[in-house]
Amino acid sequence: MAYSFLEHTADVKFRAWGESLEEMFVFAADAFNETVRGEIKILEQEERAFEVEGKDKMSLLYNFLEEFLVLLEKDDFLVSKIKEIVIDEGKLKCVVVGDAAGNYKFTNDVKAVTYSEMFVREKEEGWECQVVLDV
Repeated sequence: MAYSFLEHTADVKFRAWGESLEEMFVFAADAFNETVRGEIKILEQEERAFEVEGKDKMSLLYNFLEEFLVLLEKDDFLVSKIKEIVIDEGKLKCVVVGDAAGNYKFTNDVKAVTYSEMFVREKEEGWECQVVLDV
């Protein structure tokens, strides 16, 4: 697990890191998914693919995490894990596996991804980001 949750007065804040930009995005998605479903184990019943774009790495991360909310709210789909992720010149392609959200009992408290306190930065040892989720 390459993410940690930080103190925040009203919302959920986390930092994620990885040796590569793709790895950092995967761990940010893991933190987001833990916030949505807690410790519930999601079966890998179905595969979904999506693409997002961003004008910079921060907007790409925002759009990427927002897609997980779209999958949940619009498609009734909970992500178990990321199977593949490719980031190239402001575009991200992702393949996830998961299951129908209706098969699980959980409370989704995440209303939105926010730009509040968000950052994406390259460090000597890789990449780090910070995200605040509106709950």
